[in-house]
Amino acid sequence: MEKLTRRDFIKSAILGVSAATISMSLVGCNSNSGAGMATNEFDISFNHGVASGDPLSDSVILWTRVTPEEAQRSVSLTLQVAQDEAFNQLLSSQKVVALKKNDYTVKVDLDGLNENSVYYYRFVADNTYSPVGRCKTLPVNEVTQVKLAVMSCANYPAGYFHVYGEAAKRDDLDAVLHLGDYIYEYGMGGYATEQAQALGRTLDEDNATELLLLDDYRKRYAKYRTDAGLQALHAKVPFIAVWDDHEVCNDSYMGGAENHNPETEGDYSARKLAALQAYYEWMPVRPYVVGQTESLYRKFDFADLVSLYMLDTRHESRAKPLDYMNYVDVNSGQINLQQFQSDLVAPTQQLLGNQQLQWLTDAMQTSQTKWQVLGQQVLMTKMNIPAELLMSLANPTPAIAAQLAELAQIKGRMLAGDPTLTEQEKARIQFAAPYNLDAWDGYPVEREVILQAAKGANKNLVVVAGDTHNAWAGKLCNASGDVCGYEFATASVSSPGLEYYLQLPEAQAMQVAEVLKLLVDDLEFANIHQRGFMTLTFTRENVENEWNFIDSVHTEQFNVVSAISTQVAKA
Repeated sequence: MEKLTRRDFIKSAILGVSAATISMSLVGCNSNSGAGMATNEFDISFNHGVASGDPLSDSVILWTRVTPEEAQRSVSLTLQVAQDEAFNQLLSSQKVVALKKNDYTVKVDLDGLNENSVYYYRFVADNTYSPVGRCKTLPVNEVTQVKLAVMSCANYPAGYFHVYGEAAKRDDLDAVLHLGDYIYEYGMGGYATEQAQALGRTLDEDNATELLLLDDYRKRYAKYRTDAGLQALHAKVPFIAVWDDHEVCNDSYMGGAENHNPETEGDYSARKLAALQAYYEWMPVRPYVVGQTESLYRKFDFADLVSLYMLDTRHESRAKPLDYMNYVDVNSGQINLQQFQSDLVAPTQQLLGNQQLQWLTDAMQTSQTKWQVLGQQVLMTKMNIPAELLMSLANPTPAIAAQLAELAQIKGRMLAGDPTLTEQEKARIQFAAPYNLDAWDGYPVEREVILQAAKGANKNLVVVAGDTHNAWAGKLCNASGDVCGYEFATASVSSPGLEYYLQLPEAQAMQVAEVLKLLVDDLEFANIHQRGFMTLTFTRENVENEWNFIDSVHTEQFNVVSAISTQVAKA
């Protein structure tokens, strides 16, 4: 008998989740299909709104979650789809069932749709109506513009989700890219919960500890989805989402995570399986692709203008990140650079894995669209900083601001060709190292493969990232220093950024951002103290990025304080 592997086990479990997604076609449907409106012998409510996602040119995922007045095995609903928001032009009325075993979530993969078209949908039973949702299919052939909102890192106790509500006001978005950390697994008293009580953003008592089990993760999604801003955005625009680490736990990799202790928290694979099942239930994503058991990578084409590749840099094949401290001699304090550099480029140090990497490079090389866009989690820009800063950033004190200013002055003199610069001063700048080994800097071989593939095929590459809670823009340079593409990273929805970690007031945080731009060769923009989201507008001539920053996530009233645009000309 063939041995059942861990991946086979997860594959079979997630196949069970995929069965919860109902496939329906609009072709041939009319208002009489489904033989009448759904009825139940109990009251229901729609406390978590509606959502659409993973749009294609002829189909889209439609989602809701129904809450019965008391536990039931199943709840009958009717899904209505119309051409107009008032539902005067009804296209389809079909019965669906929400099952307790799927946490009363319903996902319908509705096909037979027209390309580049807007549809309205709602769920109903016994004259109880869900909110009305709006969705849009992708264009085919030719299109002159594509506009995408990009966001990540929403921590409910850390602050208000003003970012979601602000994006929901826009009428020009084709889709929302959510790059992960849709929820956080921490409990009350953990990361960024200090102001939760004052803000009225505490977690429910039965879900206030760290998430471990399926029911824990389900309840956390339910809490997040009560937020009015998030509900409004889900109802307005289709999401194209991918997970990062906090959908399971902090700094996840293929076989474990920084925030998982097997001795006290049990088997990591079981925890991850529970977390991914809840994600599939609560997010409007297609839950399973043949051959991909733990990943969510997939491709979306916006006519002949944009090919969007959503990558999984967390749960597909990520090797455990290297740790500088493992290369430091405890007696001398010296770092074994030779061993570190050897391990950094080892074949086992994978972020995407061979299968996903081959899929990506093949698809990019054969794509005929103008822009190749990678939607993924972590920074790809090389963030090499003076090595002396690594220890300072690991244990930050107020003195770090003066150290940064001093290094910036030396770098400025170096760029100006100052002949009085000493060899010791030059060494302080030139002895640089990657800041974050959990990002692409910790997996440079696969990054080089992607950049070389884009350059070799003469592709226009744009990478979008989340994860850091800060806004960045940088050149993507290969090992030879050639610019192969550009990266834009979004600020967080509510999770605090470097200003929180370094305990910097706003004015000083702005100064530090400017210093980082000077010290990091490939970095062109940095904002480390404001929350927000990005919009990317693609045309045939260029891509324009706009950061939309919120002045506070700790007050109910807020302003959009700045919108900074960066244009990248088409190669």
